[in-house]
Amino acid sequence: MNETTVNDLPRSTPVPATPDPRLPRLGEIPSFVRHMGQGWADVSRTPGTVPGAAEAAAAHRARLSAAFPGRPLAVVAGRPPVRNNDCDYEFRPDSDFFWLTACPLPDAVLVLRPGGQGHDATLYAPMPAGPGTREFFTDAAHGELWVGPAPGLAEWSGALGVEVRPLAELEAAVAKLPGLLVAGAAGTVATGTGAPGMSSLAGAAEAPADELRRTLAELRMVKDDWEIARLREAVDRTVEGFAAVVREIPTAIAGPGERWLQGTFDRYARAYGNGPGYASIVGSGPHAPTLHWVRCDGPVLPDEVLLLDMGVESHSYYTADVTRTFPASGRFSPVQRQVHDLVEAAHRAGLAAVGPGRQYTDFHQASMEVIATGLHDWGLLPVSVDEALSPQGQQHRRYLVCGIGHHLGLDVHDCSQASYDTYQGGAMAPGMVLTVEPGLYFHAHDLTVPPELRGIGVRIEDDVLVTPEGSEVLSSELPLDASGLERWMAERLG
Repeated sequence: MNETTVNDLPRSTPVPATPDPRLPRLGEIPSFVRHMGQGWADVSRTPGTVPGAAEAAAAHRARLSAAFPGRPLAVVAGRPPVRNNDCDYEFRPDSDFFWLTACPLPDAVLVLRPGGQGHDATLYAPMPAGPGTREFFTDAAHGELWVGPAPGLAEWSGALGVEVRPLAELEAAVAKLPGLLVAGAAGTVATGTGAPGMSSLAGAAEAPADELRRTLAELRMVKDDWEIARLREAVDRTVEGFAAVVREIPTAIAGPGERWLQGTFDRYARAYGNGPGYASIVGSGPHAPTLHWVRCDGPVLPDEVLLLDMGVESHSYYTADVTRTFPASGRFSPVQRQVHDLVEAAHRAGLAAVGPGRQYTDFHQASMEVIATGLHDWGLLPVSVDEALSPQGQQHRRYLVCGIGHHLGLDVHDCSQASYDTYQGGAMAPGMVLTVEPGLYFHAHDLTVPPELRGIGVRIEDDVLVTPEGSEVLSSELPLDASGLERWMAERLG
């Protein structure tokens, strides 16, 4: 990253020391401003949108409009979070905002005003800072000399099929909308921080706006055909990413360890999508039982199992979420296979319980029953299977403290703001996409299991579409059974 002298720092960049009062800033030198505004050739400013995204977003807005007749609504894109000091993380738009707009712009705000038979949509967005403006070279957040050429508001309007206005007009617009409900990038809205007009949006927002967030989550539960196609893309790329990782296991064993495999998948995800949809989990040996082992800083042990939980986020921001547990050596030991076989049986029971009209909890209960029975047969439960499965028991959950699955979509744990009655207490419907992911996690320091089981962690996770007839496993290209995984590895390792 380039450094500049203090007086050259753009106004949007925190200044580490008081500028030299004897020297003017570049943006305050008229001759330099004129010079920087000349001699630039035209460049392409076509927005990089995903085909079909704008049409899908329009349909999503119509669904939201029908849920809030006569109510003014606003949804905020957010802005890049600070990584440290004056460095930001890469921007990723709020999922509700993108679902309604197909727009990836930071600081943008969608406003839906009641009108006609529904709502009129206006997107308020930052003005591009191109040649001829001081911000062209002084604004590190929007200046094109810093961030590259950007589409103008007219270009965005044409690409998105919605009116796009300067963000500076947001304050006056929301002042005319009493009872405004606001969602998206909740921290930015609540604090009124960020782009111009955000503080006025926070002041105008009717609190609480939980109803809007909850409704958006519930609307997003059932995916349309465009969304399902995007999820298929994400899953297919993820399966390819697993293959890339498996090919690198010998290299990882030789030295670089878990980091090498994490980097392999993340590079693949970045090359063929936006990047990983969540922090990749690569757990070898005693790290495999740790549910969210995202540190990925240990060795890959040749005689231990290797748990890989990874997902590619597509260019449309929809993500996959797939897990397989491989023997790093290429062959499961007898005790590793024993654990894997029990998890596989629980996984198949869970998959069989996914279908339209069935309760969301059915696949959870089906998998848990298999797990509890298997643990009882191994002598690991201090109570009967029935007592363990009772609400006041749950002893088997010591080795499976997490749930068995979740909704999947723009977020890896999608639709989490939905009500209990709609989510955990609801029924599955065609168009829902879920994960099914039972596992067994025997930590290396857990004295309740025999020594040969300690340090073994196994999870199997698939992405499943609920169909009118039943279900479809989108990630079925990856084998489920231990022998199938061994063959799949061997084919890719040559």
